[in-house]
Amino acid sequence: MCNASQLFICRCCKVDRSITDGLNTDLDLDIGNGVLLEKVDKFYYLGNRLDADGGCESAVTARVRSAWKKFCEYIPILTGKRFSLKLQGQVYATCVRSCLMHGSETWPMKSEHEWRMNRTEMSMIRWMCGVKLNEKKKSEELRELLGLEPVSLMIQKSRWRWFGHVERKDDNDWVCGLNIV
Repeated sequence: MCNASQLFICRCCKVDRSITDGLNTDLDLDIGNGVLLEKVDKFYYLGNRLDADGGCESAVTARVRSAWKKFCEYIPILTGKRFSLKLQGQVYATCVRSCLMHGSETWPMKSEHEWRMNRTEMSMIRWMCGVKLNEKKKSEELRELLGLEPVSLMIQKSRWRWFGHVERKDDNDWVCGLNIV
């Protein structure tokens, strides 16, 4: 059994330091020929913000901010009285919700991430319907007016769709090597 404070000497980095949490974020990686790769806590890849610890907190934050930005761009349509609520719901689902959910099928989501996305969506839905929080209207009732399903259900469906896509891949395809949970 290894002690967490025992010294580890990395052959690539040629640095000896004690391992505490498995992530030494202050190290750079020397890959040879004088090329140093900086080790970072967060980075963007294919439009998603990834954390070094494998979580999706940064991705959820980035998607929520991006969705609010998109919502504000479409405020005249989403809150206008000359458009029906069903049409507003369709515009929301196409333009804003797709931005909110982008890449979510591959996130290792926790319940607090799901709650955050649901809260964000309900804030937008209340604004679209012109309903204040103290009016105590049910979320299901407001979603029904717009013809929308909960964002958590939509994320679950997209995760199942992604899982089915990966399951149908050939065994020699690189995607099949991914661990989907």
